[in-house]
Amino acid sequence: MREVPIGLEHEFTFEIPHTKIVAALYPESPEFATMPPVLATGFLVGLLEWTCVRALMPYLDWPREQTVGTHIAVSHQAATPPGLSVTCHARLSDIDGRRLSFEVTAHDGQDLISTGTHERALIDAARFTRRVLSKGVRAPSTGTSPNSA
Repeated sequence: MREVPIGLEHEFTFEIPHTKIVAALYPESPEFATMPPVLATGFLVGLLEWTCVRALMPYLDWPREQTVGTHIAVSHQAATPPGLSVTCHARLSDIDGRRLSFEVTAHDGQDLISTGTHERALIDAARFTRRVLSKGVRAPSTGTSPNSA
């Protein structure tokens, strides 16, 4: 990674479609299905991460070098309906080895909807992927033994 300046800032705006509301986060959830049609916190987190990734892109040897989210501490203090655009802002506040810390905010044009911090770690994508795949895939547990009827 090329030297990234502390204080690096990036802004990213995204119009919220109906596919980013609470009911879309986990379509399997009957509880989520009945919630108001507003931006899901999980999708907001993704937007904040995306903003940080975009801030770092000019400094990475992409796709060999990438970053992964390792910590997020943000508020979600106002609801955003589909059709509004959310503008996320990220400011790189610290670098400690491979760890990059950001201050993040999001605004929907009417309200400040989020503030907080986000950390990312610099990775070698191939090595990271090999390590993850070495975990293997196990069949989901059914709670019963194969010998029970």
